Amino acid sequence: MVLQATNIHKSYGALEILKGVHVNIQRGEIVSIVGRSGAGKSTLLHILGTLDAADQGDLAIADIAIKSLKAKQLAQFRNQHIGFVFQFHHLLPEFTALENVCIPGFIQKKSDAAVKKRAQELLDYLGLADRLTHKPSELSGGEQQRVAVARALINQPDIIFADEPTGNLDSNAAQDMHRLIRQLRDDYRQTFVIVTHNKELAELSDRCLEMKDGLLI
Repeated sequence: MVLQATNIHKSYGALEILKGVHVNIQRGEIVSIVGRSGAGKSTLLHILGTLDAADQGDLAIADIAIKSLKAKQLAQFRNQHIGFVFQFHHLLPEFTALENVCIPGFIQKKSDAAVKKRAQELLDYLGLADRLTHKPSELSGGEQQRVAVARALINQPDIIFADEPTGNLDSNAAQDMHRLIRQLRDDYRQTFVIVTHNKELAELSDRCLEMKDGLLI
């Protein structure tokens, strides 16, 4: 088990978003979370990814109780154990593809040479060996998203959270991203939790969980 969440509640003022969510994620699983806008999907993803805190409930990732971590420890844990891919890639425009991928590794204070070597290997694996020195503005939307995937993978995370990872891509690039996620699971036993409105992406998952009115049904 790579993630266990129990009785997760979250409210913003008087508005109750999550009403006692339970979810377990096995290592090597691709799990999609679907549902209408406003159902609480992104809120849940942010809490599971430790970007936000639940009002009530327990979360453990890689057998670590998230509540036990202080702010600095949590930031270090997130850097070491969790990867993120968002609808908008959030690449730094002034840096090259290689430099963008390296950033989480440098934050972890690994040697520059080791980080750059792994970043090059990942970009090569993702079909971007000839784009190492290109800046985001010089890359297509699909290429930018693959750089974002490489960045999420650089520290060999236990789990990757993806929020609408194909939402900003054309149909061909979206299909490529679908195949890539499956390939990463098969080749590296990488775990993914994906919030998506994309039916095809949801269908390729090992499990598809529907969210309605703040609960997984």
